[in-house]
Amino acid sequence: MYQLRFLLFLPFFLSFQCFYSQDSIIKINVSGGQLEGSLLLPNTKTPIPIVLIIAGSGATDRNGNQYEMENNSLKLMAQNLQKNGIASLRFDKRGVGESKEALSSERGLTIETYVKDITDCIKLLSKNKAYNQIIIAGHSEGALLGLLASEKNKNVSAYISIAGAGRPADVIIKEQFNKVPDNVKNIIFPLLDKLKKGDSIPAVPPMLYMLFRPSIQAYMTSWFKYDPAIEIKKLNIPQLIVQGTKDIQVKQVDAEMLAAASPVAKLCLILNMNHVLKYCEFDEKEKQMEIYSNPNLELHPDLIKELVSFIQNLKK
Repeated sequence: MYQLRFLLFLPFFLSFQCFYSQDSIIKINVSGGQLEGSLLLPNTKTPIPIVLIIAGSGATDRNGNQYEMENNSLKLMAQNLQKNGIASLRFDKRGVGESKEALSSERGLTIETYVKDITDCIKLLSKNKAYNQIIIAGHSEGALLGLLASEKNKNVSAYISIAGAGRPADVIIKEQFNKVPDNVKNIIFPLLDKLKKGDSIPAVPPMLYMLFRPSIQAYMTSWFKYDPAIEIKKLNIPQLIVQGTKDIQVKQVDAEMLAAASPVAKLCLILNMNHVLKYCEFDEKEKQMEIYSNPNLELHPDLIKELVSFIQNLKK
């Protein structure tokens, strides 16, 4: 059984009479090891909403950072939610940051592995009467993970997609490679199609090894089988779809497809917000990279307004 506990003096999950204004580091026992997370609570003794923040793809940690790309986007989100009386839990996924040892090998990793970890976090949070609502907020690939974990889950009160894809991952990858020479596309696209079908690629071309290495093929196959615009139709809870107009990784059309697929979803397009949730007036990747690597820049102010308004207007 998964257990969530504080590395402090008293276990918070026994009561909600003690609240902390700074991150409390917690360990989440999971199959194969432990995940480390940060719980951020406002100063109140009444039941409050809690947001489970799910980071994006690759080696993105609980704060929204990668190696040599520190922006603190998710940490800043948690801090701003706290200022508005909303609790949050964010965590390092298996193989990332302080949860690195929980993943012994990427060969057996799938989307479902991550979804199971999220589902068990939701289950544990639901047992604590300190929280009157559990809201899932996933960023980028984390939006898909949170969506899948929210399906048919009675403990989830609402779902928020932040820069989440609205199309299957293989479609988006093909789009990203659309401008490469035809001779390269003629190699990459058939390999993507094989993984989509569930077939393995035993002989990976050396120049494409990092993308199609054998140890990650199972993950890619599990990833490709989900269409977010189909999955979101399975939710019958309030939904907020947030997308920045200066996002160079996820397009506005993705947010529009998600919103169109769900009659209860609210679409929120934030002018001049990029993928790391900061104010940005540039479309050029080179100029945006400076923002991706600046942890001192605040989040786009409209993002916090939209998140807080959505959560505060949820029916208790």
